[in-house]
Amino acid sequence: MTRHAEDEEDRFQILATASLTLSGARVLKQGDTFAVFDRFGDIRPWGVLGAQGLYHDGARFLSALRLRLDGQLLPLLSSTVGDDNVVFVVDMMNPDLPPGGELVVHHGTLHVSREKFLWQAACHERIQITNYGPDPVDIDLEIAFAADFADVFEVRGTRRDRRGAMHSPELTNSSVVLAYTGLDEVVRRTRLSFDPPPEVRAPDRVLYRLHLAAKGTREIHVTVACELGDGAPAAGTTFTGALAQAADVLREFAAHDCTIHSSSEQFDDWICRSLADLRMMITRTPAGLYPYAGVPWFSAPFGRDAIVTALAAMWVSPDLARGVLRFLAASQADRMDPAADAEPGKIVHEIRGGEMAALGEIPFRKYYGSVDATPLFVVLAAAYHEHTGDGATIAELWPQIERALMWIERYGDLDGDGFVEYGRRSEHGLVHQGWKDSHDAVFHADGSPAEGPIALCEVQGYVYAACQGGARLAELLGDEGRARILRAHAERLRARFDEAFWCEELEGYALALDGGKRPCRVRTSNAGQCLFSGIVLPERARLLADRLLADDMFSGWGIRTVSTRERRYNPMSYHNGSIWPHDNALIALGLSRYNLKDHVLRVMQAMFEATQFAELRRLPELFCGFPRRHGAGPTMYPVACSPQAWAATTPLLLLQAALGMSVDGTEGRVRFLRSALPPALERISIRNLRVGAGSIDIALHRHPEDVGIHITGRRGPVEIVAVK
Repeated sequence: MTRHAEDEEDRFQILATASLTLSGARVLKQGDTFAVFDRFGDIRPWGVLGAQGLYHDGARFLSALRLRLDGQLLPLLSSTVGDDNVVFVVDMMNPDLPPGGELVVHHGTLHVSREKFLWQAACHERIQITNYGPDPVDIDLEIAFAADFADVFEVRGTRRDRRGAMHSPELTNSSVVLAYTGLDEVVRRTRLSFDPPPEVRAPDRVLYRLHLAAKGTREIHVTVACELGDGAPAAGTTFTGALAQAADVLREFAAHDCTIHSSSEQFDDWICRSLADLRMMITRTPAGLYPYAGVPWFSAPFGRDAIVTALAAMWVSPDLARGVLRFLAASQADRMDPAADAEPGKIVHEIRGGEMAALGEIPFRKYYGSVDATPLFVVLAAAYHEHTGDGATIAELWPQIERALMWIERYGDLDGDGFVEYGRRSEHGLVHQGWKDSHDAVFHADGSPAEGPIALCEVQGYVYAACQGGARLAELLGDEGRARILRAHAERLRARFDEAFWCEELEGYALALDGGKRPCRVRTSNAGQCLFSGIVLPERARLLADRLLADDMFSGWGIRTVSTRERRYNPMSYHNGSIWPHDNALIALGLSRYNLKDHVLRVMQAMFEATQFAELRRLPELFCGFPRRHGAGPTMYPVACSPQAWAATTPLLLLQAALGMSVDGTEGRVRFLRSALPPALERISIRNLRVGAGSIDIALHRHPEDVGIHITGRRGPVEIVAVK
């Protein structure tokens, strides 16, 4: 039995009360709306802590949905989400009817299909019932439903002392409206519309009395619209019309992206699903395209997640980075606000809608408790310019980039020791503010918690990379003096970092320095991300890489967050022994930076093989860190987000790392540094790789000793440089 999150630092953690990965959940998302169904297309009414439902703007607008024929659950034939993540399709048949009595309809006589998709804050469903028997059939089809209007944080496990008021249901000939007025005085309505109108209507169900001729088909359309406030209901649209619009939006997102094909059907399936997941997570905002973090728990704007996602997807979709930069620039903190852990220049951690956020019952309405998003914002800006050569966007965003750099200098270093630390100001904010933000994620070798302010090793690397990238951007804009200051800061930091964080006995870097400047001498994956930023001295890189791939860190499926030798290691924990695909991908890119390609290929092969056991070939947010067992796949983490944005970009980073590929749009050049491919991949084809204002098509072939690289198409002045 999972304990409730009673302690202050646990209040907003996700309770493991409903498994997403093991229940065969099916997920859809569009804009600010997402849905979690079971394999039958139903929403099981498991109470407030069941994750299934239809959600919009932080609230659950549908908490139960059930389809039955003559009161019976239908045997499942198939259940899948399409390759583009637009439509969820379920095929079922009837059981023997009635059960236990004189048989009237043999099983398998009736076929029932359900097609669902999301568009403009509504779930659209088409139900088709076909009689394949030789005789007509009369049968009842019932659709039951409920709406609890729970805040997503209630569903996650946060308790509330009070809630708003439910309204009496409103019934018409073809609709049922369920409504709730929250304590925030916002009216939320769930409008269920049925076409054709059902014969029987009730506040919690409708009933169709169907007559099916031999070989005949009946079709029912159900629309569940999520409505906020006092506005009029949205104008109705046909199922096919709405579906065409939903598919068009995703095609528009992908229109200018590069495409990737290989000699491996399994690898192509992984790439296809990953890109579809990434596009599904993208939401159009006034600032541009922005990837929400993950469904169901993090379907909202997160700073760190979006930056890492945009960095990873840069070579496939550089436009995404521009949207992320503009969104984060627009939401950058401009004043001190201790309740939100905000200081001038800081980049937002999380933005939440919903009743609890509006009331301040959770601190995340606009929350800045992230120590790494601000330097990573500068890293992304520099990477975006390097890839695209888009100096106009950098000039537009330079005031926000400069404010982010000033935050590092003025507010990031809490005690003046030259390192960027965190220590929460909000009594309700996150205790730990790196990417591993569980309350127990930072600790000493004896297992005791580290007391702040805390300087994480990987954060110093991000700051190093931010200073280097900021210097290049300052030069671009003609500020040579600022560039010199930033480069000098970076070099001082690199030297001080190695002196303070390197631990010979760990053969790597300490996880962190605590408030007393004591190193947390713990073997973790955090040290691996230091390779990604380039702060690691070249002479340290191979020893660190070997340590990361040793048996206590590498499970066979990937690099664990914490070594099996550590006191707090637990393969089922969120951050202390689990395996995160995005973490492995960033480490792999760092390994490639130091030309450690054998290590890169081990990580890439492990992640690729893990997808063979993943439903829909979708890598989840994380999985458990148990050692690999013959014939078995990785053990899933029960409440992991799936899909999740930065997990979706994992194969993109891994392929970039293996190829040693970097794009310089300012010079019109693509560089390949000692490219390598794993045994599963003989050939890779990359088309429409954008390089500044031009683009290029490339074919790569694996040979026994190296990888052959050939240009198959070129638009504009683009060249390739390959270092063997």
